[in-house]
Amino acid sequence: MLNPLTRLSVRLQLILLFLFMALPILGLFAYGNMKAETIMKDNVTGAYAELNKQNLLMINKEMDGINRITTTIIQNPVTQRIVPGRREPVLDRVKKYAEMDKLLRAYSTGTDGETPVYYSLYVYDPTDEFYFAPSIQMTNNGVYFLTSRTKPAWFEKAVRLKGVGFVEMTATNTAFDKSPTLAYIRAVNNIGEGSGVIGVLVAYQLEHKIADTMRSVNLPGGDISLVDEAGTVMSSTLPDRLGTRLELPAVLAERVAQARSDLPFHLIEGDWIYVASGKNSLHLRLIYEIPVQAMLQQQSELKNVILLISAVYVAVGCIVMIYFWRSLMTPLQRLSLFVRKYEPGKLVPETPGQSRRDEVGVLISAVYGMARRLNSLIADKYQADIRQKEAQLQILYHQINPHLLYNTLESIYWKSSLEGHSESAEMIKDLSKLMKISLSRGRELITLAEESEHAAAYVALQRRRYEAELRVLWDIPEELGAALIPKITLQPLIENAIIHGIKHMGEDGEIVVAARAAEGGDLLVTVGDNGYKSVDYAAIQRWLAEPDRSPSIGYGIRNIDQRIRLQFGPRYGLGIGPREGGGTEVRLLLPLLDDASNPGQPRGE
Repeated sequence: MLNPLTRLSVRLQLILLFLFMALPILGLFAYGNMKAETIMKDNVTGAYAELNKQNLLMINKEMDGINRITTTIIQNPVTQRIVPGRREPVLDRVKKYAEMDKLLRAYSTGTDGETPVYYSLYVYDPTDEFYFAPSIQMTNNGVYFLTSRTKPAWFEKAVRLKGVGFVEMTATNTAFDKSPTLAYIRAVNNIGEGSGVIGVLVAYQLEHKIADTMRSVNLPGGDISLVDEAGTVMSSTLPDRLGTRLELPAVLAERVAQARSDLPFHLIEGDWIYVASGKNSLHLRLIYEIPVQAMLQQQSELKNVILLISAVYVAVGCIVMIYFWRSLMTPLQRLSLFVRKYEPGKLVPETPGQSRRDEVGVLISAVYGMARRLNSLIADKYQADIRQKEAQLQILYHQINPHLLYNTLESIYWKSSLEGHSESAEMIKDLSKLMKISLSRGRELITLAEESEHAAAYVALQRRRYEAELRVLWDIPEELGAALIPKITLQPLIENAIIHGIKHMGEDGEIVVAARAAEGGDLLVTVGDNGYKSVDYAAIQRWLAEPDRSPSIGYGIRNIDQRIRLQFGPRYGLGIGPREGGGTEVRLLLPLLDDASNPGQPRGE
């Protein structure tokens, strides 16, 4: 059947091919960019929700500190003595007033460059016994005496709460400044008499202290506000918002009004991300407002760069397509003449049109190259054998890495399931050390010291898994620490010794890892255990000698044996036999090499 595309011109075929290649790429780019933006929004919003929770805890800590200071002031004997109605001499009243004023000034001084909080005590004095005190509040802190006519609304509320503190947006109450301020208000109970209220203690200008805490969080282009149940801004990174009602999207405002949990929640509305905390003990909420554009600025810049690259790609593609269309008719007759005259073994002339990279150029190069490859077949076969061995070696490494990772992750899961998360961090730390040394940035050989560290990390994980002290003795001379050994060699042997040797022996089990220099410039590494199980050593040696037989048996030791033989030759490898004194011992025979004697070894971890 005739291909319908052959009815079209070559130009149209190239255009269709280009569109077929370009449109899916552009579509995938658009879809990937949209998904990346959505995922980034969700991830960043979740991070800001956790940050909001921590920020609210810091604010609660600041408020707890204010509450402790007010408790200290209330319990101070100076405060408890300033009680109207006792008919004391004027001099005694003046002294009490001066002492109380001095006490409040001392607590109203900021320390270490912090924004000060001002404390004022308001005492109900209907008989005007403290007539000598200023009737007009001139400073942010001090002792002031009120009558029924001058009592503010929050005074009676504090008395009703009987010493329980609350926050309220109120005026600064100084003669020259009536600006709104956030105050912590608390009644001063008469401790000595056991009943009655001396007055009300007020801590002013908390909005600055809370704003300093909120500014410790860096929101790119965003704002932070602390609001009460009515939505009034108690503190904000924008001072102009203080005392105003925070405008929120209707959906978020409804969720804020209905939420009872102390967990934060968030909403993406238009070009803004809103993160709201739950209520704290003072019925306040922390609101984050973050512009989406600021959060996605870097992602938008990357998107613009990719769009520019895509546009250039389309333009260049069109130019290349036109060039190919114009250059399809090439010297095919010369190629035909060469094919007719070619004789095997004859010297092949220089390939004509080597600068061409189109189909015709590829065809010419392929025909001329085919003749040359006949002369280099033996060399190519030799190189292919080398590459095959290298590929086999890499496959063996890739096989054992998932094997180790599976067993290690199983240990972490088993331990975490039984004990929760108490030791997971330590196990993950050991696992990271295992993976770091296992990967080794492409090195096939690492030092014996590094391999020992890798195996020690595995032993640490197994100790936590079995909740027992696995006795592993290391007898590796310091001078052999720089000797090179294939990576991931000791760990599988120690694993076999644990599982098949000492797993059920408790504290009686023992594994000994030793190394020594052997005759002929070789290195002998042994891993022995004192296990009591009987082992068919002859069968194991047969499995090692016949890798295609029973491939599921002896996976770990066969893998190590094959890697050593592929790396160093058939003279070296793995042997297994009885250990002197009982148990099993695995012996590794390797050439004694170091970095100086193996300069081709890649460096790095």
